[in-house]
Parts: sequence; structure tokens; C-alpha cells
Amino acid sequence: MVAFVTVALTLFGLLYGYTGWRLLAPLRLGPFWNGVAAVGVLVLMFLPWMVHSRNLSLPVWLSTRLTWTAYTTLGFVLLTWFILLVRDVGWLLLAAAQRLAGAVGWRAVPGVGATDPARRTFLLNVLNLGTLALSTSMTGYGLHSARRGLRTTPVTVPIAHLPPAFAGLRIVHLSDLHVGLTIGRDFVERVVDQCSALTPDIVACTGDLADGDATDLERDLEPLTRLQAPLGCFFVPGNHEYYHGNVWVRLERIRGLGFTVLLNEHRVIARPGGQVVIAGIPDQTAGGMGPGFGPDPFKALAGAPPEARRIVLAHQPRSIEMVARAGADLQLSGHTHGGQFVPWSFVVRLQQPYVDGLHRYGRTWIYVNRGAGYWGPPLRLGAPPEVALITLVAADA
Repeated sequence: MVAFVTVALTLFGLLYGYTGWRLLAPLRLGPFWNGVAAVGVLVLMFLPWMVHSRNLSLPVWLSTRLTWTAYTTLGFVLLTWFILLVRDVGWLLLAAAQRLAGAVGWRAVPGVGATDPARRTFLLNVLNLGTLALSTSMTGYGLHSARRGLRTTPVTVPIAHLPPAFAGLRIVHLSDLHVGLTIGRDFVERVVDQCSALTPDIVACTGDLADGDATDLERDLEPLTRLQAPLGCFFVPGNHEYYHGNVWVRLERIRGLGFTVLLNEHRVIARPGGQVVIAGIPDQTAGGMGPGFGPDPFKALAGAPPEARRIVLAHQPRSIEMVARAGADLQLSGHTHGGQFVPWSFVVRLQQPYVDGLHRYGRTWIYVNRGAGYWGPPLRLGAPPEVALITLVAADA
């Protein structure tokens, strides 16, 4: 835990420190105002930590406003930092190109790496103003997308040897709601209304339902009890189910919402003329609880009718290799948020084989849901939130 906090604080220090330095230094504010600005940067840096700890004894209205301020400004600083970094790297590369051109006798690039201090300061301030305008616009758009941009994504998945009784089966795939600091009951109600309007046969939720203690969030989660599907509502835990409090208490609360929780197990859904198996595995995080707690799709599908088509719910897309080896026809996953916003959209591709959408791994299909909610900053850029409507069709039809 100490190592995690140390690394996190170091990253926050680099993020806020670099951003503050690049924006404030060219203004030449003087010692007093530089000190005031430094204090402001430190307050913004530690504010997300303070509200995340939930230890502030403040009125609800003030705590809510501080939370929104902390996480919205965190998103704004992340975007500003990324734009500044790209700009500065580009500037260094152009300056290096100018030096190289001068060394070989080529004509220098005009205006790049200006040596006149006044001109350089003016240029930096103009570029900083443009950077702030761009990051402010991106923050506003990202906030609207995260809060009001929920989409329904229709997805058709062809399944080999699908029994005719299950052709056209409709699965509403919900993932990564992240109810908690800035996502409350009103947001959950909108998601539930959108899911219910799709009249699904099955509801499949692939984890990260809430951040925080399940008891504290009961009122916010209560609208999920209105989710109805004639063939069942199923849930598998994501990594965040293991981060907050006792996971078994949390899963019991989720069962109380009307979900069947699948932990390396399955259920058989039968109709005249055929069967479909819905299986679920825990997140990789569960493996840290001890032997036997981690994801095991072979155990989850053990005893399933051999002729039944197999759908496996797994929070992380990287489970696809072992799920495919276990003989699944389709894996439904979340976790990635589709990248949510830059620069995380680049980072997530280093960890997961698929970030969003429908893909084929061997003979197994995988659909990666971008998630209905968000984590951390209430922003989404290039990865709008979604509820997926999965429709199964016969591959040989």
C-alpha cells in the first residue's frame, strides 16, 4: 500500500508540476503570485485524494461540489498536460531539425527556437492560451459525452449451430457503471430506462458496478431492481468489486438487486429444441484472494450440455485466450471503457488485446463494451458510453 501511494503521489506531482510550470513560468508573475499559484496547484493536486478518502466531515452539498471540482479539474489537467507534452516534444524536434539544418548549411526553419527572450516568452504565452482553450473545449465536450452521451449499440453475432429456438435472442450487455463519487441515482435511472426499453431476453452485467461501500450506495443502486429479463439477469465481478470493503457482502447486495452472480459457474437456459449456457468467471483480481478464487472458464463450463452454445461473461478482455480454449462461442467483457479519453486510450491498448467492439479470436467471438459510466474524471472523448444490444443469429443461416 505504501508503494502504491508513493508511486501515485509521484505521478500526480509530475502531472500537476509539469503542467503548472509550463503554464505559469512564461507569465513572470513574481515571487508572491508564483507562491499563490503554487499553493493553488497543490490544492488541486491533493483535492482528488481528499474526496476519494471520504473522510471529510462536510455537508453533503459541499462534499458533492468539492468532488465534482476535484475530478473535473483532474481531467482538465490531464488533457492540458498531454497537449503540452505533445507540443513541447514537437517543439524540441523542430528545434533539433533547425540545428541540424544549420550544421549542414541548409536554410533554418523560420521562427523555431527563437533566441530573442521577449519573442520566445510572447510565443509561449500565445501557445499556452491556445492550449488552455483547446483543453477547456475538450473538457466540456468530454463532460457532456460522459453524462449525456449514452448510446445503444446494436450488435449481431453469428453463432455456429445456434438452435433455431434461440435465433434472435436479445442480450442487453451492461458494464462499468461505476456508481459512486460522481455517478448517482439519477444517472442509474437513465441507464435502467434505456436498458428496459430494449426488451431484452437476458441482461448481462460484466462488472465494476460501483465504487465505494455497497451499503452507502444502496439508494443509488436501487433502480437496478427494475431491470427485468424473462431468461434472467446475470452478473460477474470486475476488479473494482474487490477494491472496496468485503467482496462477499458486496456480491450479496448485488444479488439483492435481482442479479444471478456467476463465479466460475454456469446456468443452462432451455427452450424446446435447444439450450444455451450462460457462464461467468471472476476478475483476475480475485486470484489474489487465494487458490481457487481466480477465473477458471473450464470450471465454469464443467458439466454444461455438450451440444449447448456457450456464452461466457468475463470482465477483462484479456481472459479471451483461456475462455476460447474452454470452448466458448462468445465472450462478453468490459473494463477498458473504450479508452475513455486521452492519454489513457493509448495506455489501455498496452494491457488489453481488444479495447471495444466485436472481434474474433479463433472460433470464439468477443464483444468489449465501452461501459455506461466512467472512472475518475467525468470525461469521455472518442469513446462514448454505451449499452450494447447483442442479437444472436445462426452463422449458417
